[in-house]
Amino acid sequence: MKKLLATAILSTLAFMGCKSTTEKQDFTDKIEFAHHKQQFLSKEAIQFNIKLEFGGKERLNAKMIVLTNSSKGVLEFKNKSKIIFDQDKVFYSAAIPNEESVRFDAFTWEYFFLFPFKLSDRGTKWNPYENKEIDHNDYLTQKLTFESGTGDAPDDWYVVYAKKSDNLIEKAAYIVTVKGNKEEAEKNPHAIQYLEYEEVDGVPIATKWLFWEWKKEEGLTKEIGKATLSDIQFVSVDKDTFRPGANFKTK
Repeated sequence: MKKLLATAILSTLAFMGCKSTTEKQDFTDKIEFAHHKQQFLSKEAIQFNIKLEFGGKERLNAKMIVLTNSSKGVLEFKNKSKIIFDQDKVFYSAAIPNEESVRFDAFTWEYFFLFPFKLSDRGTKWNPYENKEIDHNDYLTQKLTFESGTGDAPDDWYVVYAKKSDNLIEKAAYIVTVKGNKEEAEKNPHAIQYLEYEEVDGVPIATKWLFWEWKKEEGLTKEIGKATLSDIQFVSVDKDTFRPGANFKTK
């Protein structure tokens, strides 16, 4: 009897574990399929203009080129100065608009852009999330955390909302710990909202981002910023695209 009971318990736990894993896979699989991830990754690189505003003031206005596998990218500003990243290394011109935020700018905006295609990257951990917002029935929602040592800020987390109607990501709440600790960051979570999707060679890309303050029980609360993306196109690159100049600094 004890043996039968133990076997039953183990079988139940195994079933629950399989169900949990399947749910996580279903969540990412549905979203990646809706965003045409494989078609996106079949291209070498993508280029777009990004204009970013916070508090009514321009925060960033540049052209970005990034490899679809996210390993290299370049931000080119109006004055032709550049920020280039190659894996975890960052190079930049002395004349860039904001030297203090070089590393943040190198990785943050490209990550937000590539986010729908990075849900199953190495180091990602998906967790169940109880969405208590009024419109929770409209979304598939899970929480993303990261294994220790993943990227510049492994303590960051995201609450990801995909619309059930088409499985496209509409919003993602997040914390930023790169300049502080997790406890402080969790006092002031934000969210990005992906809007006005347009197809680029068959791949849906959000051309408008809104940034919000966010609360767990309420969701989006106060709009704090916005970004517009334009002239989005898949491109080919050469050996000079991500080559830093001889006078570039590193950070």
